[in-house]
Amino acid sequence: MKVTLSLDRSYAEDLSIMVDALRASTTINTALQSFKSVITAKNVADAVKLAEINQATLAGERDGAKIEGFDVGNSPLEIKNLKGEVLVLTTTNGTRVLESMQSKVLIGSFVNAQAVAQRALQLADNHIEIVMAGVKGRFVIEDFLGAGEIITHLKDEKLDEFAIASLMASNNKEEVDRAVRNSNSAEGLRALGLEKDIEFCLKRDIYDTVPIYKEGIIKAFK
Repeated sequence: MKVTLSLDRSYAEDLSIMVDALRASTTINTALQSFKSVITAKNVADAVKLAEINQATLAGERDGAKIEGFDVGNSPLEIKNLKGEVLVLTTTNGTRVLESMQSKVLIGSFVNAQAVAQRALQLADNHIEIVMAGVKGRFVIEDFLGAGEIITHLKDEKLDEFAIASLMASNNKEEVDRAVRNSNSAEGLRALGLEKDIEFCLKRDIYDTVPIYKEGIIKAFK
């Protein structure tokens, strides 16, 4: 099985795993513990419309901050306390990247790394692409390290050089946590009073859930 790592957009036609470590991947995994589905929206207007149609809880952020008028932000800890049928989610990076992906799409990060890697091996024919969401097209270290956490469970496969680098960078948990906590994204979340979200996103394998995305809807793979 070939495993490749890319940034911001997907090139695979087989199977992809989207990683937005701070925070969309964790938020989606958390939401699927108490919601039956998550519907993604590219912009605020679409999110509001979808929430009305589906009588859904409305969640989202722009540049980390909760969108005015929404029920919650893109916070796994806020969403952890909610439940319902449908959550509509729009984020600056993760949901935008999902809409550009054409292959079978799973969603992973630190919180479900082992489960999503194992499911990817079952579902892929010959190629697993891990896609770092980044921030507005720019590389961010937390997605690189979150991808590496998933790749630790794929290390016996044929890795491209970018995937090998991510794997090597993820070997030391304490250094990984320090790098994520000191990242630009984490600094922005702390400025918004969301430091607890950072710590929650760094938890390892707390979920066996594997979110699968298709045509704007995310459900837990059965």
